Amino acid sequence: MREFTVTKNDAGQRLDRFAAKLVPSMPSALLQKYFRRKEIKVNGHWARPDLRLAEGDRVRLFLPEEFFTAAGRDENRWLADIVPNLDVVYEDENILLVNKRPGVLCHAAEGWQPDTLIARVQARAYQAGQWDPAAENSFAPALCNRIDRGTGGIVIAAKNAPALRVMDEKIRSRQVTKEYLCVCLGAPRPAAGRLEGWLFKDAVKNRVYVKPRQEPGASFAATDYRVLAAREGLSLVACRLHTGRTHQIRVQMAHAGWPLLGDGKYGVERLSRRYGEARQLLWSWRVRFDFTEPAEELDYLAGRTFAVERVPFVDKYFPGFAVPGADADIFRLALDNRARR
Repeated sequence: MREFTVTKNDAGQRLDRFAAKLVPSMPSALLQKYFRRKEIKVNGHWARPDLRLAEGDRVRLFLPEEFFTAAGRDENRWLADIVPNLDVVYEDENILLVNKRPGVLCHAAEGWQPDTLIARVQARAYQAGQWDPAAENSFAPALCNRIDRGTGGIVIAAKNAPALRVMDEKIRSRQVTKEYLCVCLGAPRPAAGRLEGWLFKDAVKNRVYVKPRQEPGASFAATDYRVLAAREGLSLVACRLHTGRTHQIRVQMAHAGWPLLGDGKYGVERLSRRYGEARQLLWSWRVRFDFTEPAEELDYLAGRTFAVERVPFVDKYFPGFAVPGADADIFRLALDNRARR
């Protein structure tokens, strides 16, 4: 038998999900069997799997000892060995905004890898004394959004469970605005507008296709864009997402006839080779917290905007151009002029 006390970071979880994190090697069917046998109790009483836990609850699990991972949770040497090497845009006690470099995975593609953004975020929190895995039952710092491996820019991380829950909800309800800078081939016309369409993801090929109309599996996508500068057949474009679909900017820009330079999936390979670019020139440049409803622990972020100061490919292809700051309202006119296909 093991007993665990629910902490602030565990509160609000369903009992079955909390238990599954404590015994990750136990098959879910077997865990449900122990629930039916009333071998899992809360505050001394049998509880349903869907019970929502509160801070201070005592959870007792009468399960075989070999399924517990307490020893494994104490082996955190990798957290001390990793050099986080993070470019921090903003940080407080709840969240961390990190400027990810292109080439870094947000999460491991398969299994566990130390050289991922989430591993670096967790190592940083551990080394700063902000997170102690041995003192937690199930929580670990987590990313609230992800960007492609080849894309750089701002990723939001939560440092505690309440912040993660609130931020996930705000992103799902589109109360967090994400804006990108990219370099595309050609000159978008009109110079400001909106791209709309239905995107279908082929999970096997990891490729997204634009569909002419709604169909099963296709999701609506909308992106505002505005040309900021042009030079020698290339355009620097700012994009604002209204939806968060896979490869949204890359596939919509390519479908409109303005593929991103360096994009090996949707771009023009011979031109990318000519410029020596092997990754799409796309950067998550600015994040704004447009909370329209109370945000509990994160209320203080309402209305705030954070932006990176420099984007490497802007310096390379548009020398002298100053990346717009957090207060620049460059999309003000974009909504008045829509571009459709």
